[in-house]
Amino acid sequence: MKRKTYLPIMAAALVSMAALSGCKQQAQSAGIRLENMDTTVVAGNDFYQYACGGWIKAHPITPEYSRFGSFEYLAEENLKQIRTLIEGIAAKQNEPGSIEQKIGDLYNMAMDTVRRNNDKAAPIQEDLKSIEAITSKDQLPAAIANLQRVGVSLFFQPYVGADEKDSRNNLFQIYQGGISLGEKEYYLDNDEHTKAIRDSYKKYVAELFRLAGEDAAAEKKMQAVLDIETAIAKGSKSATELRDPYNNYNKMTFAQLQDRFKGFDWQTYTTTLGLDSVGDVNVCQAAQVETVLGILDKRPLEDIKAYIEFKLLEAASSYLSDDFYDTSFAFYGKVLSGREAPSERWKRSIRLVDGTLSDAVGQMYVKQYFPPEAKERMVNLVKNLQTALGERIDQQDWMSDETKAKAHDKLDAFYVKVGYPDKWRDYTALDIDSTSLWDNMKRATAFEYDYMLSKANKPVDRSEWLMPAQMVNAYYNPTTNEICFPAAILQYPFFDMEADDAFNYGAIGVVIGHEMTHGFDDQGSLYDKDGNLNNWWTKEDSVRFREKTKVMEEFFDSIEVLPGLHANGKLTLGENIADHGGIKVAFQAYKNATKDAPLADIDGFTPDQRFFIAYANLWAASIRDEQIRVATKTDPHALGEWRVNGALPQIDAWYEAFGVTEDDAMFIPKADRVDVW
Repeated sequence: MKRKTYLPIMAAALVSMAALSGCKQQAQSAGIRLENMDTTVVAGNDFYQYACGGWIKAHPITPEYSRFGSFEYLAEENLKQIRTLIEGIAAKQNEPGSIEQKIGDLYNMAMDTVRRNNDKAAPIQEDLKSIEAITSKDQLPAAIANLQRVGVSLFFQPYVGADEKDSRNNLFQIYQGGISLGEKEYYLDNDEHTKAIRDSYKKYVAELFRLAGEDAAAEKKMQAVLDIETAIAKGSKSATELRDPYNNYNKMTFAQLQDRFKGFDWQTYTTTLGLDSVGDVNVCQAAQVETVLGILDKRPLEDIKAYIEFKLLEAASSYLSDDFYDTSFAFYGKVLSGREAPSERWKRSIRLVDGTLSDAVGQMYVKQYFPPEAKERMVNLVKNLQTALGERIDQQDWMSDETKAKAHDKLDAFYVKVGYPDKWRDYTALDIDSTSLWDNMKRATAFEYDYMLSKANKPVDRSEWLMPAQMVNAYYNPTTNEICFPAAILQYPFFDMEADDAFNYGAIGVVIGHEMTHGFDDQGSLYDKDGNLNNWWTKEDSVRFREKTKVMEEFFDSIEVLPGLHANGKLTLGENIADHGGIKVAFQAYKNATKDAPLADIDGFTPDQRFFIAYANLWAASIRDEQIRVATKTDPHALGEWRVNGALPQIDAWYEAFGVTEDDAMFIPKADRVDVW
């Protein structure tokens, strides 16, 4: 759950996929759309603008987005397709208890703002009363568990996932959480920008209390919330620190948990949560849990209740009246991310249904938009990339034969998932009825909790998908050593069925290579072929690998993304390695595929040039300054501009393709370039 690594791609409609085996194709085109480029710019000075400038100019950022790029544009198209499916169902009278009834009723309820505006805070009154009824700290473990089960994020996050040192078996785990701003720096940093965000956050917290009828106590309760969240932040790890899996592995027996973390009734907590038997536990960030227990011990009960009440209000705000939603958007949307307006109601409603009943929606999506032959063709492409990665491993002169052999073992053991799962989720036990939207979402969250907790102390189901088929995205999961490519990723700009291999390997090929390389980035490389956190490197090779990746870390640290704000090379290291390896592996696979039938120049571009332009086009986007700041603090992925202008200057073939010399702004001396995978 916490160790998945994603290439962040959100997009749209599916097209059939032409076989990418290197055979001669019919009606080949460049795939490149010339209007998306800005050829007034010298490629070696700013390749991002050169390849994407036309697209960015033609697609200005819209009010509802903090970032608008090719992915968001395609996501809009995808949303329209899913809307057609869902609204077609919602317009009918469906059989009670059927999946159609659940989809239709949930969508109609999400669209019914008239009812929610009339109800205001009424749907959460019983929940608020249950918090008010807490008269003793002894009642807190059960209260916390009950609220976590329905989607209220309190103190820390319980979950069930693979034991990282025994990856075939699931383990109950406790992960840090409980702070609404997500990252500790927002509570502790004292630069002017961060202090301004905190001031706005205080107003937001107080306003939620006022909307719940707490006018007189709003300011006092707000201060209690801020004090508790700041205390939690001080005991939490930063996003960069969380990247070390060894420091997040603290497995113990349930008895040891109870003994080490005294003062909290863990038995009542886990039983109320829904676990009949716990077995072993991984306390991922022990210091954070100790901090939370100190808060529960020392803080006044009324302050703790204020914090719990706020977290409930925040969890429910999207499902209550517009004034709750608007208050939340005013802070998270406008202040934090720079968005100017919320998404239209139908978009929010479609996303809600898609997120709640994702497998049911995915099953419909695949049936409508994903032809069976596309899956087979994607599998063949993945095999081509695996071959190329194997060749890249053999070419590394810094790596010993012993480590290379184990790297090949891991590569050969990749579990490949393409298109959609072999089995779909069953939603029979989830009731969607005519009560409030909040009540339905509470049941839906509890349904997901029960599903997750049912895996505790059982073997990992490797066939389970961690991403829905209708999401244009991809992932690598180290504990199952799997790469997954959902159905919806096979579309432009990732794939163009009429384009040649130069374009398609530069686009979808790099995506595949990216996910494969995650198995060998600074984090993924710590897991063996079976998915266990187990060092399979020789000591000398580990040192050399770290030396090579340190070059990338320091390069990205040097990038100034806004005046005075630098990128975080350590936070983004894994994704930057995956981009680097993905480009190299895909380029080699493209060369393998075309060696017996060289491609022609098209539209004035050589095949090699089209490869790199296709890659760059994936990241075309406009982004607001506010979102740049958020992403730099929190996102393990580099900004889109730097996934191009930071990645390509490390690739020798890019220099050769565009004749880049030391006179060009992006030039890096060969001896100073990143050279790994």
